[in-house]
Amino acid sequence: MMTERPALEALSNPRSDRVKAVARLSGRSARLRAGRFLVEGPQGVREAVAEHGATRRSAPGALRELYATPEAADRYPEILDAAADSGVWARIVTDEVLATMLAGAGTTTPQGLLAVCDLITVSLDEVLARRPKLVAVLSQVRDPGNAGTVIRAADAAGADAVVLTDASVDVHNPKCVRSTAGSLFHLPVVTGVPLAEAVERLRAAGLQILAADGAGDHDLDDLADDAEDRAVSRTEPGAQAEPGARTEAGARTEAGARTEPGARTEPGARTEAGTQAEAGRTASGPDRTTGVPARVTGATGATTTSSISEPHLESPAAWVFGNEAWGLPQADRDLADAVVRVPVHGRAESLNLGTAATVCLYATARAQRREERRFTKADRAL
Repeated sequence: MMTERPALEALSNPRSDRVKAVARLSGRSARLRAGRFLVEGPQGVREAVAEHGATRRSAPGALRELYATPEAADRYPEILDAAADSGVWARIVTDEVLATMLAGAGTTTPQGLLAVCDLITVSLDEVLARRPKLVAVLSQVRDPGNAGTVIRAADAAGADAVVLTDASVDVHNPKCVRSTAGSLFHLPVVTGVPLAEAVERLRAAGLQILAADGAGDHDLDDLADDAEDRAVSRTEPGAQAEPGARTEAGARTEAGARTEPGARTEPGARTEAGTQAEAGRTASGPDRTTGVPARVTGATGATTTSSISEPHLESPAAWVFGNEAWGLPQADRDLADAVVRVPVHGRAESLNLGTAATVCLYATARAQRREERRFTKADRAL
């Protein structure tokens, strides 16, 4: 229950100091100096208000100021009332003032609501302390719209966190914030971590590192099918299916070995359970049940961390997604335990970053939920 809103004169001067101070937050340097950022539009503002609350005023992303046009105040009274209940009163502004506040934010048609929030700062230590099972890592992703879309997809898929490397876009960029549609307030987003450090620490926390790349050795559809096969073999009475075993035409007769005519023997092809015939690379495989990566020696003699085990989508995983234009460089792919491609069954040249990330995250989330349900049923049976 809110108290009566104080009567304040509407802000109508687009050249006032307050308006200029808010407008400056569209720039990165001003955001860092002020420690605040902009959230525009009803969806983002609604989530900022919801996450604020009476007990979260000192938390990252805390709501500090709220501006609304008269039309937006009439259209979204519940948002303004919720903000007031937590101690933040909306200031009414004219359309011209709001447009001035958002002049540098790339907003062509303001939606009437604008919030100013504290910067969201989350460390990788905080994320790892929560024992994550699904994490999205964005490496050198420069487009704010794409970064925001992946954050939104990760939120929807139930991921535990998103990590943006030190070469990626500022997550507080107004376009990035707008593209998250409020998801920025739903899950931890870590920024400024070098990719090698993020990979090393996520792997040490028990997550397999999967790099998404169109030329990957592993097909996401195959990995999803394998995860389902394993789930069925564990739940069906008397089932004796081995990992990767299938019964349909063109099936695998051993884990990873294909028997159909014209089966692959080029670099990257599976030749026996858990091994690859990769040009210039040799390795001894890790335990398939743990997903522990092997140390692989390349043709140049350099040692990289990689796994020759078939990735298990139901196991904890961190997906690494690369730049929109050039993807993941070879050095970044070498950091991963496996490189996975999203198959294109039609005539499209490729998938954009947001779509590919959504497909990968949902495939993993589905396999993990199936595994969780299996353990829940087993616990109930005890």
